[in-house]
Amino acid sequence: MPEVPNERQPLLHREPVFTTAAGPNQSANNLQNGHVSTASIDRSVELDTLPETATFGRNLTWTSAYMLTVSRIVGSGIFATPGSIYKSVGSVGLALTVWIVGAAIAACGLAVSMELGCMLPRSGGTKVYLEFMYRRPRFLSSTLVAIQAVVLGFTASNCIVFGDYMLVALGMEVTAFAQRTLAVGLLTAITIVHGCFLKTGIWIQNALAWVKIGLMAFMAILGVVALFLPHTSSRENAEVLSMARWFRGSNWNIFALSTAILKVSYSFAGYDNVNNVLNEVKDPIRTLKTMAPTAMLTVAIFYLMLNIAYFIVVPLEEITNSGELIAALFFEKIFGASLGSTILSVLVAVSAAGNVMVVTFTLARVNQEVARQGFLPFAKYLSSSYPYNAPLGGLVVHYIPSLLVIVLPPQQDVYAFILDVEGYPAQFFAMAICIGTLWLRKSKPDLKRPFKAWRPAIWLRIALSSCLIVAPFIPPTSGGDVGFWYATYAVVGGGLLVCGVIYWYLWTVLIPHLRGYRLEEEADTLQDGTSVTRLIKIKNQ
Repeated sequence: MPEVPNERQPLLHREPVFTTAAGPNQSANNLQNGHVSTASIDRSVELDTLPETATFGRNLTWTSAYMLTVSRIVGSGIFATPGSIYKSVGSVGLALTVWIVGAAIAACGLAVSMELGCMLPRSGGTKVYLEFMYRRPRFLSSTLVAIQAVVLGFTASNCIVFGDYMLVALGMEVTAFAQRTLAVGLLTAITIVHGCFLKTGIWIQNALAWVKIGLMAFMAILGVVALFLPHTSSRENAEVLSMARWFRGSNWNIFALSTAILKVSYSFAGYDNVNNVLNEVKDPIRTLKTMAPTAMLTVAIFYLMLNIAYFIVVPLEEITNSGELIAALFFEKIFGASLGSTILSVLVAVSAAGNVMVVTFTLARVNQEVARQGFLPFAKYLSSSYPYNAPLGGLVVHYIPSLLVIVLPPQQDVYAFILDVEGYPAQFFAMAICIGTLWLRKSKPDLKRPFKAWRPAIWLRIALSSCLIVAPFIPPTSGGDVGFWYATYAVVGGGLLVCGVIYWYLWTVLIPHLRGYRLEEEADTLQDGTSVTRLIKIKNQ
């Protein structure tokens, strides 16, 4: 491949070409020396098109990658969202149609992530793609991704959900202290397992994902079995659900339909989870091409089956008034109020724990990639897989903000606000990635693309991101989920990106200009074999 000098910045992580004896199998005891300089390590951005193996190997099989994706997508939403969606659209047929359309829209986003993951099969996901697409202004995309990953890359909501439902399942009083204690305990345990026992952590998250799939299958089967139980009203519900009545009472209001479709699309969030850890996936390109659509199809089918089960078991008028309690009503109708509440609580707790497990696993790898690029303090230590052959540094970077979000917010409003802020900037990144994908097709048509997304799918994903960026500024009919201005989180989330741009300008442009130096990148290799980039200051001549 010919050299393209202007396109070798910013440099990314590469398979190092060693000219010294340093290698990935050197003793971890030598890490105290800091790093091993190598005379020639090619970390040019063009080599992102080649796979790179993590220093601790490729431990994720097709099945593990599948479980990582399914467990990330399926959180607690499917046990709450269907009731509000039915209430919005007014009929069974339209509700099921919305779930199908939402799955199709999510599949469009999946196609984009598959094209980029197969073309750039490296860990880091969004970080890798933005750096490959937007190399100028230099360091800008890297800075913004680093801020997003570190400041907003926390796992708190499902830790809190786990604490809530475990207390209910155990028959204990739900207090803020007990809730947060269980949440912190879950987060701490998962961080220790993933940081010190790599393969054990993978086994546990696979097991939790299987349990989650088994529970969804159990619920779907219950919906059919309920037809033959004498103490339920499922037979009467089934008659109401006849094809002739499917669309009776439908609300075709465009705003109601759009809101419902967006809710469903959000229920599929996380379909690109494996793109963050491709350095650890065996045969990453082939795995991604088959695993990702299989996982998406699995989740879509289960979502439809659970919706049908809800409609069979719970009377429609009760669904309308259920809000986010539809799963609770489902189990109550079959098992009674006491046992049904316990089963639901265990189900949601297991689902939340599995979600925290896989999110922590992947976000730790993203943090490690940010550190390898030299964009975190103590990058040498945070980039390393020493001493347990796992990204312990990335896990610590993830643990600290997650812990603070769980422990510090004094009010429910503050907590809901933080969670809203967390996801908003990601929509700008998603839009930039889709636009960049189209631009790469035009500017670099010769790049090898083992999978290519349908062009209308890319434009549809751009439209969805646009809607999610604008939607917070549309006044909600219910007043929003916080006690202050409903769009505050969007202003703060967007403001965080603006602050990132200002920080980038000060750090990489203004201060170097005033002090007479420039930032350059120097490739090194740590003693555990991790190739890294160090940012160094070079005096202007």
